[in-house]
Amino acid sequence: MTEEFSEDIPQDDDAPVQEPRLWKGNGWTARVIKNDDDEGWAVAMIKDGEPEPALVGPWTMGRDKKNPKPLDTSAFNTLVKTAAEVLRRHEQQLHAMLHKSTTVWHEGADIKVTLDIVPDDEHPYALLAAIDQDGERIAQVRTSASFKLSPASATAWIENDFRNPA
Repeated sequence: MTEEFSEDIPQDDDAPVQEPRLWKGNGWTARVIKNDDDEGWAVAMIKDGEPEPALVGPWTMGRDKKNPKPLDTSAFNTLVKTAAEVLRRHEQQLHAMLHKSTTVWHEGADIKVTLDIVPDDEHPYALLAAIDQDGERIAQVRTSASFKLSPASATAWIENDFRNPA
């Protein structure tokens, strides 16, 4: 795709746009673009305020087999739903990568141990915390973002009086 995603997209108001190759509404913009790779067409779904598309996929040719099929309400609504699902899954995956927890049994009580990674570009780190059965934090340390949380590493941290395991 060689076209710029931001050109020709109205940015100054929230009024819906419903053109054959450009639709805007519900917080999204759908733009049909030329796919230079295979001489076909593609559609890019861009969430308002985002610089890059959340979804780019092939688009159907029109009856003349030369131009793209025009966008319509049904297609736009389906594209919005699909793009929103892509973003939701991406957010879930990112959350799962950055936030981990395990519960271990120690001295007659369950202790939940959490690891929250802070993905700083220059100095990433993680916060390792222990939470008792009442939801009270009993310890927290800053540690390496590469720390691997497991029941064994959690137990070792607890038994080492919550000292930084790094």
